[in-house]
Amino acid sequence: MKKIDLNCDLGESFGSYKLGNDELILSEVTSANIACGFHAGDAHVMYKTVLLAKEKGVAIGAHPGFHDIAGFGRREIPYTSGEITEMVLYQIGALSAFCKAHEVKLSHVKPHGALYNLAAKDPFIAKAIAKAVMLFDSDLLLYGLSGSELIKAGKEVGLRTVSEVFADRTYQNDGSLTSRKSENAIISETELALSQVIQMIETDTVTSVDGQSIPIVAESVCVHGDNEHALLFAKALRENLTKKGVSVRPIR
Repeated sequence: MKKIDLNCDLGESFGSYKLGNDELILSEVTSANIACGFHAGDAHVMYKTVLLAKEKGVAIGAHPGFHDIAGFGRREIPYTSGEITEMVLYQIGALSAFCKAHEVKLSHVKPHGALYNLAAKDPFIAKAIAKAVMLFDSDLLLYGLSGSELIKAGKEVGLRTVSEVFADRTYQNDGSLTSRKSENAIISETELALSQVIQMIETDTVTSVDGQSIPIVAESVCVHGDNEHALLFAKALRENLTKKGVSVRPIR
């Protein structure tokens, strides 16, 4: 039986601002990437989201990003590799504290936004992130874009990596995600998102925006929690994958 992890970026509310439908989505996904206070989230939201994930039996991951609340972590900010390692370590440590408080294990790390996209292409940034994860806990899983430098860097330092694909994003010919600045970056139709995921799981390929068939490894499928269709996507994905005999479950 084929198996797939279904993950979502969550815990992105902060202060008086509420983003996403975390509690409902946690009933559909198998892994949660929880914001660590830099691009989104705060102490109260981290505390609450970790507890919700534990109650739902969902694997918990740290979702570190650039220190950029105003830009939601989607703006590229120049840092040295050492600064990136320290920044990622800091955020993993923050979420780990809430996991300890709720007596649940931190399962994985997945970078957010601009940090994630830079790590997909830049080997120095990818190595800086992998180093942070390794320094914190070599047993943590490292999520990265399928075929990316981050996956390569994680394997090089001895981490267990998870190749991630996206239900609601389009792809370029080199296997990278289409920039959010482009009109065709986001897939908003549920049927199109589902069709793309089924293709990736069944054929190990994805069709680029130019119509090319690109090889891809799909171990975990991401649905963005801030996408207005996230809950609908997650429900439809889980239902349809199960009908096709795919086991939807956490990586471990």
